[in-house]
Amino acid sequence: MSTQTISDGSDALSGDSPFPIQHVRTAHLDIAFEAHGKVYGDPVILLHGFPYDPRAFDEVVPPLVARGHRVIVPYLRGYGPTRFLSPDTMRSGQQAALAQDLIDLMDALDIQCAALAGYDWGGRAANIVAALWPHRVRCLVTANGYNIQDIAGAAKPLAPEAEYLLWYQYYFHTQRGADGLAANRRALCNLLWGLWSPSWDFLPERFAQTAASFDNPDFVEVVIHSYRHRFGYAPGDPAFDAIEAALAAKPLIAVPTISLCGADDGVSPPTNPDPDERQFSVRYERRVLQRVGHNVPQEAPAEVADALLELMLSSREAS
Repeated sequence: MSTQTISDGSDALSGDSPFPIQHVRTAHLDIAFEAHGKVYGDPVILLHGFPYDPRAFDEVVPPLVARGHRVIVPYLRGYGPTRFLSPDTMRSGQQAALAQDLIDLMDALDIQCAALAGYDWGGRAANIVAALWPHRVRCLVTANGYNIQDIAGAAKPLAPEAEYLLWYQYYFHTQRGADGLAANRRALCNLLWGLWSPSWDFLPERFAQTAASFDNPDFVEVVIHSYRHRFGYAPGDPAFDAIEAALAAKPLIAVPTISLCGADDGVSPPTNPDPDERQFSVRYERRVLQRVGHNVPQEAPAEVADALLELMLSSREAS
């Protein structure tokens, strides 16, 4: 897909972002992002999940910039000032769309290879790019290991104690859930923050900074499609069929990876033994973080920055 840069970084602040917003235009999106550090620094891309936004990485960025890195933090499709270019484009939230957006962003910024860190939706996009385009990924820091969706196996029931944690996904499968998200997006997302990070005492103003990103006009449609598609309850965008077919094979990830898992994660708590280790064919290490929940970069920013710097240093020494 062709890409074109349409902003040089001189845009005014947008929404509740404390940083200038830049934009690139891809085939289907105007992707908004925040950029930090020197343009010629080794690139790092930080990717948020649902229901979060780039504010999750505010304390991860400074130590990376201090070490000379160029840091890019995009708003995913359906969040903040990122926009679809055409009303006719399917508002897909499927995993392949998120991965293609990441590749398109890198192409637009002329980034041939980057260190990636992400969690939840953003971690999934990073996992996919690392699996299918390993030459574009220097290293990977992911929350909760290998989180590429097994859509063909999604209908298989989990243990009851795991099933009840996914109540919000089943809620979104219904029209009542879609209407509920539309009517109560801030209240619902605030509830999820608390349930998923029970040991994190976040301030209301911190949530409010992020919640502005949920006012995106496509937020509800993208979110609902994401949670329906992953269970096979909604068709995907045909533009991403080839990527989804490749993901169905459960490809291995062949880039150096550190997985950071919150011990108190209220939606996907770590289990033993680690079920994901076999999906990585080179260096892989899982670190379980005590008193950390689902929002790993905002709850444990030093650990995320340290993991990235460790992997980047190792890759430099290896070369």
